[in-house]
Order: sequence, then C-alpha cells, then structure tokens
Amino acid sequence: MDKIPSFTINHELLLRGIYVSRKDAVGNETVTTFDIRMKEPNREPALHVGALHTIEHLAATYLRNDPEWKDRIVYWGPMGCLTGNYLLLRGDYESKDIVELMRRTFRFIADYKGDIPGAAPRDCGNYLLQDLPMAKWEARKFLAEVLDNIREENLNYPQ
Repeated sequence: MDKIPSFTINHELLLRGIYVSRKDAVGNETVTTFDIRMKEPNREPALHVGALHTIEHLAATYLRNDPEWKDRIVYWGPMGCLTGNYLLLRGDYESKDIVELMRRTFRFIADYKGDIPGAAPRDCGNYLLQDLPMAKWEARKFLAEVLDNIREENLNYPQ
C-alpha cells in the first residue's frame, strides 16, 4: 500500500504553525486542507483531549459565523495525534492567506466566556469531555508563541 502524503512529512522537524496539507479538486473547485499544528510532534506533550474537544467546538462555531469566511468553511476538526486541527476551505489558498483568520479564531477561544456551544447531550456525542480553562490556555499559548510572531518556517512544511 502507498504511504499517504501526510505520513511523508518529517514530523521530527515539524514546527507549530499553519501548513497547506493538501489541495483537492472537487468538481470545478479546489478544497484546501490546512494543518493547524499547535504542538511540535513527539517533542512536547500533545493537547489534552478535553481541551482539544473544546477548541473544536469553539473554533468550528466561530469560523462558521465569521462574516468574511463562513461560506468557505468546509470543516474544522482535531487530528488523531492530538497535536493540532485540520481546517478545510473551499478555494485555493496558501498558509499566509489565513494567518489573520487563525489569529481571530484563537483570540476568540482565548477570550471566550460562557457556555461552550454544542456541549449538551442533544448536540454532542461526548458533551462532558470539555475543558474550557485548558482550551483557553492552549489558545493563548499558540497565539503568543506562534500566530502573533509567525515566520516562514511556521508556514511551510520542512523539506
């Protein structure tokens, strides 16, 4: 069996950042998949699953309500390795195109107050698995250490 492209990225060199994971033709359109990498793989602790679940709820809600981007959002969800999230957008984009959107998204999470959207038994299959304080902490950390000072090495996969 062929190795899928995401397993060909050198995770030993991968930094936190925003990366174009793939681009797929869907009909006459392109769907761009972004790797929103919040943790350095295998070099720092992965995201706590409750925090990552809360980040998923808050980011998905924010993105699907963003006036500029909401019609281009296809999906936001966690990586199985618990080191980040995937964002799928309708359109052909590069990492630099969504830096400000990610800053706004993670600022929203870092500053969030109130009930977590969708954290109810009717709305979510594991609604009790939430950790808002840790989600806010992780969002602030990602903002301060990566998004607010993003560099080229945080926007392009290592070779």
